[in-house]
Amino acid sequence: MSTVLELKDVTKSFGGVTAVKDMSFKIEQGELAGLIGPNGAGKTTIFNLVTGVYDVTKGQIELNGKNINKLKTYQVVALGVARTFQNLRLFTASTVLENVMTAAQRYHSYSFLEAITHLGRWHGSEKATRKESMELLERVGLASRANQAAGTLPYGLQRRVEIARALSLRPQLLLLDEPAAGMNPEEVEELNGLITGIHNDFKLTILLIEHHMDMVMAICPHIVCMSFGAKIAEGEPDYIQNHPEVLKAYLGDEEDE
Repeated sequence: MSTVLELKDVTKSFGGVTAVKDMSFKIEQGELAGLIGPNGAGKTTIFNLVTGVYDVTKGQIELNGKNINKLKTYQVVALGVARTFQNLRLFTASTVLENVMTAAQRYHSYSFLEAITHLGRWHGSEKATRKESMELLERVGLASRANQAAGTLPYGLQRRVEIARALSLRPQLLLLDEPAAGMNPEEVEELNGLITGIHNDFKLTILLIEHHMDMVMAICPHIVCMSFGAKIAEGEPDYIQNHPEVLKAYLGDEEDE
């Protein structure tokens, strides 16, 4: 397998505060990996560094062997990276279908004149975009909600819209930031099936951040755990859940009680 994403001694500082310190790990092609840690550990900062939202203070981030430290977000997306967000970023007044089509249109071009006149390439591009978007909504179980305003969906279903929209970018690497946030146990179980399903069906490399430990342990063979911005453990689920530093990070130090 080839390495899709690699962080080499990555550090991110905001003034005098170090959010990520000397972080190093690899995600291989086709992996479904988890990035875990207590609140404030720096997990979302990692995603923001990978996707060009933040600049790297020190170290190197590579995508398929290419240094992406200086790339803007749109350039990272063009290289095959898509993400969802910890806080939902949907167009709430637009329909579910329109939310997905917004991203899918990246692969269907037409001129400004064609757009305002609905002539030339516009009709064919719009038809193709709609078809692809509906297929993705079918895959995430939302085809029947296609014409419903995204903001009126239950929270768990809005998460699925975000996933479908990310998939419409045809990514090689999919970053999922707390996809199970706000879900009940039954919804989490259903999401497990969805994520593992799209991982297999789309031949995707996936890195997810999640606080539902049972979920991560069930679907991620490779887990990276961080605390206070630094990596404290990396390995398979059994190793991680019995690692003393991981237990200390989540449960606290008994000597301090």
